[in-house]
Order: sequence, then C-alpha cells, then structure tokens
Amino acid sequence: MPIYEYKCPNGHLFELFHGIQEPAPEVCTTCGEGPLIRVLHPVAVHFKGSGFYSTDYGRGGRKPSRDGDKADKPDSGGDKKEPEKKTPAAEAS
Repeated sequence: MPIYEYKCPNGHLFELFHGIQEPAPEVCTTCGEGPLIRVLHPVAVHFKGSGFYSTDYGRGGRKPSRDGDKADKPDSGGDKKEPEKKTPAAEAS
C-alpha cells in the first residue's frame, strides 16, 4: 500500500498510509480543516549513456551494411543451429 502526502489549507503536511481504492481523507488530522490537497513529488529519473542529448543524434558513425538489418541486430546465440554429430551408437542402429 502506498504512502500519500496531504496538505491542508492551513499549511499542515501529513502522510497517510492507505490503499489506492480507499477514499482520501476529507479533513486535516492536525486542525480538522478541509479540503485536503494530495501533494505530488517528481520521480527521480537518471538518463545514462549516449543518445539522450541533441548532440548525440545525427553523427553518421554507423553505416548501413550489405546484409541490411542483420548486422545491426545483436546475435542472440539461439538462431544458429550446429549440425548434429553422429555417435557410434547412432550409426549402428
């Protein structure tokens, strides 16, 4: 269950632990005033690596290959099948 922060008209801030489906409180727990406003805080997001700035686009460092998109895709290792090796027991049967 999430923790929500509410603010009353008198400026009191308090946190309340309740479920998403439960109704929000109508009055302040400190002074009894209402209506309350749910306080929203920004989420911390960190963009790491290249490709997040305008200077990273359009460098032209990657050139198309002759095989098309096959060279751009990483090899998952499961696509290629090795030929089955015959064991002496399999040859006899």
